[in-house]
Amino acid sequence: MSFGGPQWPQEPQRQGQQGQQGHGEQGRGVYGQQPGAHGQQGQGQGYGQGAGGYGYPGPQGGAPGPYPGAQGGGAPAPFPGASAPGPFPGPQGGGGPTPDWSALADASASRARRKRLLAIGGGVLATLVVGAVVATAVVATGKKDDTAKNGGGTPTAPASPTGSPTPEPTFSSVAPPPPPNPKDYISDPKKDRAPLTAEGLFPGKKLTMDGRPYTKGATSATANCAAVTQGGLGTVLKKNGCQKVLRATYVRDGVAVTVGVAVFPSEAAALKAKNQATGGIAPLTGAGVGDFCRATVCLRRSNAIGRYAYFTQAGFTNGKKVTTADRGVFRSSDDLGTFAFNQIYARGKSQASAAAGAPRQ
Repeated sequence: MSFGGPQWPQEPQRQGQQGQQGHGEQGRGVYGQQPGAHGQQGQGQGYGQGAGGYGYPGPQGGAPGPYPGAQGGGAPAPFPGASAPGPFPGPQGGGGPTPDWSALADASASRARRKRLLAIGGGVLATLVVGAVVATAVVATGKKDDTAKNGGGTPTAPASPTGSPTPEPTFSSVAPPPPPNPKDYISDPKKDRAPLTAEGLFPGKKLTMDGRPYTKGATSATANCAAVTQGGLGTVLKKNGCQKVLRATYVRDGVAVTVGVAVFPSEAAALKAKNQATGGIAPLTGAGVGDFCRATVCLRRSNAIGRYAYFTQAGFTNGKKVTTADRGVFRSSDDLGTFAFNQIYARGKSQASAAAGAPRQ
């Protein structure tokens, strides 16, 4: 029967305040006094002092004059040329010279104009200064943005100690070779050079597959391939150039399985032996395992990978015939076939890994 084993794994403004009233504010007198009684804007109460009009207070006891402040002897003249005392006291008993009101008004207006011109000039100058500051800030901001946009602000690597430019890394345009394929090492005898023994292929005293434990019995290795077979399998192995057969037996729950691995000179020879297989591998007894699969019906399977063909023979230790209903026997045969496949593949993987790590010559 052919072995239904596993398939090959795939491997981030301030501006000047226009309209200032210069140095003399609107509504103030010529010399900063309150508006006068005649309603002229910017003109005060003349140059006289006290509560009266333009004259000084008259002698006490006199009748009041037409304007406030003149008591008793007659009212002072309100206009220039009157005989009353003038605004600037002269010698007692006589009137002083009358001031030139027009000249005084012209001088006051001239001073007001100069103050307004100075205020306007100061405002214009302040505006020009603020405008210059804003323009400078805009220009500076524009330079900063342009520098960042053009990548001028990116830090550069420091110069090398020798002053020469830091060399840039170089990469080879040649693609690295692919990692070795484990199957190549178990298919070619020139690459498959690792030691091959029964204990190396079937290590330990126990085996567990998917939680099912098996106890290992006897193991063996021989170059006489036909001597460890039943039926016509010996002839098939010999015809295809079998070089060695390694065997081991495992037991679980009254079922014994012998697995045999035959080594051939090529992958093609192993595949032929698997396809031509008839009969089966001979059961291996000993190490606590008695006779089984003799003069009874057992389950035989075969498969191949690389230059290895592997065979299993499974049956009851009590000699009972195996039927298709005995799922435990089929499951044990599957477990040991999968184990053999894994061990052969691990052999190729180990050699491929060693070759990948070795220095090239």
